[in-house]
Amino acid sequence: MDIKVEAEQKFPLLEDGITIVPNTDKRTPIQKAISQTFQSTAHLANLLPTGSVLAFQLLSPIFSNQGRCDPVSRSMTTGLVSLCGLSCFLLCFTDSFKDKNGNILYGFATLRGLWVIDGSASISPEIARNYRLRFIDFFHAFLSILVFTAVALFDQNVVNCLYPAPSDEAQELLTALPVGIGVISSMLFVVFPTKRHGIGFPLS
Repeated sequence: MDIKVEAEQKFPLLEDGITIVPNTDKRTPIQKAISQTFQSTAHLANLLPTGSVLAFQLLSPIFSNQGRCDPVSRSMTTGLVSLCGLSCFLLCFTDSFKDKNGNILYGFATLRGLWVIDGSASISPEIARNYRLRFIDFFHAFLSILVFTAVALFDQNVVNCLYPAPSDEAQELLTALPVGIGVISSMLFVVFPTKRHGIGFPLS
């Protein structure tokens, strides 16, 4: 009886069936910003070829020496960003199809059709014409460069390596630019979708 009375005095306003859920989110603003950064990077990475993004995320901490760059590591980081960006650009011009055995084959889109990478396979000219190079391919390749730039700017190792001591204005730009690029590019990818399923992209 004493325990029951003490509990009622401790929680006098509680009613049956009502549960108080404590606020467990005690993260600091910096921790929330870091969490949001990882979520944004993961979302943007879905718009890019998987292999290029994985290679960049795997090698950037190594090449940049975790953001503590000397001239050699800075050159290596610049080369990594350039090569991965070029890979994202070129892979937007690839596509895939299934042969008569159900095997998935890849090729590069050209003005005449699809140039199959595996020389042992062939595709009829009538079907190849459906894979011809179009303006939307260049548009998506340009967007991929922008999205990869945003992903690279979200990587603090790369930012600290290439911009070790930015001014206040430059820091504001480095913080806001990838967010703006990500939002605008994501909207454009939705408004102008592509039907290609190239190397590193999910298959339908």
